Amino acid sequence: MKKVLVIGGGVAGTEAVITLRKYGFTVELLSDRPYFYAYPAAIWVPTGEVKPEAVKLGLEDFCKRWGASFRQGKLERIEEDKAVLDDGTALSFDYAVLALGQGKLPVKGLEHTLSPCGTPEEIERIKDELDELIKKGTGRIAFGFAGNPKDKSAMRGGPLFELLFNVDDLLRRRGLRERFELFFFSPSPSPGERLGKKAVELLQKTFKKLGIKSKTGVKIKEFTPEGVVFEDGETVKTDLTLFIPGGKGLPVLERSGLPLNEAGFVKIDDRCRVEGSGTLYAVGDCAAVEGPPWVAKQGHLSESMARIAARDLAYREGLTPKPPESYKKHLHIICLMDMGRRGAGLAYRDDRRALFIPLPVVGHWIKRLWLPYYKAVKTGRLPRII
Repeated sequence: MKKVLVIGGGVAGTEAVITLRKYGFTVELLSDRPYFYAYPAAIWVPTGEVKPEAVKLGLEDFCKRWGASFRQGKLERIEEDKAVLDDGTALSFDYAVLALGQGKLPVKGLEHTLSPCGTPEEIERIKDELDELIKKGTGRIAFGFAGNPKDKSAMRGGPLFELLFNVDDLLRRRGLRERFELFFFSPSPSPGERLGKKAVELLQKTFKKLGIKSKTGVKIKEFTPEGVVFEDGETVKTDLTLFIPGGKGLPVLERSGLPLNEAGFVKIDDRCRVEGSGTLYAVGDCAAVEGPPWVAKQGHLSESMARIAARDLAYREGLTPKPPESYKKHLHIICLMDMGRRGAGLAYRDDRRALFIPLPVVGHWIKRLWLPYYKAVKTGRLPRII
């Protein structure tokens, strides 16, 4: 059976491993860290509701469960028949699936911020910083996100909104909310607009109700140890700045000479084949996704792309009689936006409609159930139902 090398141990990479093994391929997973990190549940790590270890899943055991092999290492470059690691090791393959994620669009002073979509260590630092401010009993915390004008899909605002609402909820439960100022900022004039008009209106009403100040539609000039400097000359001083920058392609993609769009993401066809390549696929955040202006790179799309790539390989090798559908059939937004123990909001968007349904109280606990369910699915203990 042909060997497939999957590069990246995140949402898309692990789903590729599972699907490829179901078709009988020999699979090796390469990841630069030894565990899968469930980012959608990491919003509760800074507030202490979830322990850091709870959002991790060891990749060695994961691979054993599915009959694949695991190697920890960092990719230096990818070629048509081998992957070269930074220590000089070359891994051969018949096919490779790139599931590398994305990098950060540079912003001056970015090192003075922390991101809820950053490394696991960075997310734990958010908890430490927040704990110190709570001990102090007062402070100003800024929450912001931005996009990449060269690729509108490379924006991730949902986790920032969720963390903002969960911090607000935590402070209220501690009886400290009136002693803290929470400040939201984004260069976008209408943050959340990809979820639809109703979602934007509800977010604005929620900000007003909770006393969250905001500044939108003004570009960020730089971040400093003292706070955020905007291009209109205003400086907002902060004790903690949390920021998700726009995404961009990782340098390894350019080093490998792959076909890239303006933002540095890998160009693919409808079945996630890398343009001009006979052996490479790209799925998830590292791929250039084409679609309507509201298109977003979400976990469910990454998993759909991984399954489509695996099915296309199975079709090419004569293991299934039908070719897969286009990944573009899976372009929709679905998000259960957690708002702390007050509840959540269910957002859905496709070409025909945009919905945002408030789920008071129960929505939070439904989202909390996602983590154990998802880990059980990834390890094969439960079937996938969503």
